[in-house]
Amino acid sequence: MIKAENISKQFNGLQVLKNVSLEIKKGEVVAIVGSSGAGKTTLLQILGVLDAPEKNTDVKLTINDINVLDLKDKQLAAFRNKNLGFIFQFHQLLPEFTALENVCIPAFILGKTKAEAEKEAKELLDYLGLSHRINHFPSELSGGEQQRVAVARALINKPAVIFADEPSGNLDTNTAENLHELFFKLRDTFGQTFVIVTHNEELANLADRKLVMSDGKFVV
Repeated sequence: MIKAENISKQFNGLQVLKNVSLEIKKGEVVAIVGSSGAGKTTLLQILGVLDAPEKNTDVKLTINDINVLDLKDKQLAAFRNKNLGFIFQFHQLLPEFTALENVCIPAFILGKTKAEAEKEAKELLDYLGLSHRINHFPSELSGGEQQRVAVARALINKPAVIFADEPSGNLDTNTAENLHELFFKLRDTFGQTFVIVTHNEELANLADRKLVMSDGKFVV
């Protein structure tokens, strides 16, 4: 599903990633852990093609058998919208839109009709236990509800891979545990691959595989 080789990145002369390589199978839940500044989020952003690695002759990144480093900007944006979903610590919902409208946005970008997008969004929100909150704005939702809306938004285009960056870092313990259970339920139901950056050891230990980063590379 994902194969990365020799991923490096530096910012202002500081080497954040140092020739990182990894392979992730379809349907696998992989947790990436490590101290702050280890390079976890930078790696996640590159794997999710939100950022680009340093160019060198050995760097490779394929997702679902597509060499994403060869894609032009518009192709990359289209690939990301169709194939990848993102969940962040701070849900990044647009405050002026309802839960339903927030979930529909990626579907609209993909070219789905309003009726089609809303039908799929309502089904997802119902699946996530939010059918009674679809017309509420983010400010009217609890933290856990907001994060579930963000999960629905990540799922709307049926992406092959979900990237999550500290998805439960802003939630209380009980809500975080519910979210963690949801990830595995989604994987089992829809067969999606999850790549999760987290400081939450409980979540990391639930994953199929836990990778530890330190100083820009994986600790063996």
